[in-house]
Amino acid sequence: MAKYIKTWGLTLIYGLSLVWWLADTSRIKAQLVEWFGIGSPLIERTPLSTLVWQHITLVSIATLAAILVGIGLGLAVRLSRSEELESLVIRFGALGETIPSAAVIALSVPLLGYGNEPILLALFLYAILPIVRNTLSGLNSVAPDITEAAKGMGFTEIQQVFKVEFPLAFPTLIAGIRTALVINISAATLGATVGAGGLGVPIIAGIRTSDPVLVLIGSVPVILMALVADRVLRSITPQRSIP
Repeated sequence: MAKYIKTWGLTLIYGLSLVWWLADTSRIKAQLVEWFGIGSPLIERTPLSTLVWQHITLVSIATLAAILVGIGLGLAVRLSRSEELESLVIRFGALGETIPSAAVIALSVPLLGYGNEPILLALFLYAILPIVRNTLSGLNSVAPDITEAAKGMGFTEIQQVFKVEFPLAFPTLIAGIRTALVINISAATLGATVGAGGLGVPIIAGIRTSDPVLVLIGSVPVILMALVADRVLRSITPQRSIP
């Protein structure tokens, strides 16, 4: 109970901090300008709340697509019981993660153009591996006694996977989704380099103009969003118990 209260307490603190940062942006900017001694006032072209919404949209679309494809691949491998297919799928996921996201974005621009599409592709590829890997890990770690009992009860191969193995693998799967989501919240800031929206806009602008205030204005919400997402998914992950 104490652990539960601590987890949700920290989640509430991070969430309220994010709300405060968005609601009081003007005052925060003014204070940061005073601290860093920047002479000229900052020009706000897009409200920070709009950038946060754009950021959430990019991350949600890419991560949801990765979840659907990743789980689908994991289930297909499990149903096939093919070690060759499992190895191929893992290599495919690893390839997507080993290519630098900046390279994926740069190579995508000639095909997809500037905007949201290149960063969506990069985020999708980066999220695939932890989801596929954890799906397979969870399914493969189900105790043989449980699968044998399911067969003894007359379950078909598909029923065994979906009614027995997948529910038991769910905690491991959620851990993979949590990893992918936190990575994507951070990596989505790179989208600003190719004209996408999100919190990368003030960060990249601050880097280009050597303005630490702009970097902080965009970076702090990214950190808080990642902390909130991590804590929420940790708190809803059921405890797995296998005899």
